[in-house]
Amino acid sequence: MQVIPMSAPLGANILGVDVTRLGDNQWQEINRLFLQHRVLAFPGQTLTPEQHMTFGAHWGQLVRHPYAGMKDYPGLIELKNTGKKRDVNQHWHSDMTFNPAPPKLTMLYALEAPEIGGDTAFSNQVIACKELSEGLKRTLADMTAEHTAAGLAALYNADASESPRATHPVIRTHDETGEKALYVCRAFTQKFTGWSRNESQGLLETLFNHSTRPEYQARHRWQAGDLIMWDNRAVLHYAVHDHGDDPRLIHRLQIEGHVPE
Repeated sequence: MQVIPMSAPLGANILGVDVTRLGDNQWQEINRLFLQHRVLAFPGQTLTPEQHMTFGAHWGQLVRHPYAGMKDYPGLIELKNTGKKRDVNQHWHSDMTFNPAPPKLTMLYALEAPEIGGDTAFSNQVIACKELSEGLKRTLADMTAEHTAAGLAALYNADASESPRATHPVIRTHDETGEKALYVCRAFTQKFTGWSRNESQGLLETLFNHSTRPEYQARHRWQAGDLIMWDNRAVLHYAVHDHGDDPRLIHRLQIEGHVPE
């Protein structure tokens, strides 16, 4: 097993591993590296949907998306390039924060990738939290924010009034490492609890901009056979749509997490 850092803030490429043939010691080492680097990439994999789901199940139960899922594999979502105007992932987010217990990690497996472009960007929210001013940390320490899937529901032509919603700490504690991470995102965070949306807008915009500063980021350039996993408890991600109509076909799964504290 070779571990090659993806960038200074986060991420690592793991070479020399077939994720379909892991012993307990290898899995424990991969989990340690996952908690350390927050994003892991395994290039050159050949996975069936069943093997993808079996690897994901090392970390827990698969989570179904409220609006998407493959017919034969409801725990997987098929992501295709349907054009920039119809792409629902062109924003910084942590997956499904509108759930009371959002997924702790996401895995993507690439079956097709564009020759150039179509990267996924990641941003380290532990560093983002550490680099807040002490005064702002004290202000945010006991605050919560409301997250909603209303905007996502509209994209899937679903009833926004019945979309999932949840309230989470603005700064959450990682349930395995104990680290503090900023936990808001432009895609789903609507307002602070007890504040109006208008009152929340200025501070949320400050946090959204701070959370995705370039020095917190890494990017992965996709190739067919790449398997990527990231920690939704401490990472934001963004699907960059700069590849026009070039094919990009990816299978996605999420693993059940705990209620953020």
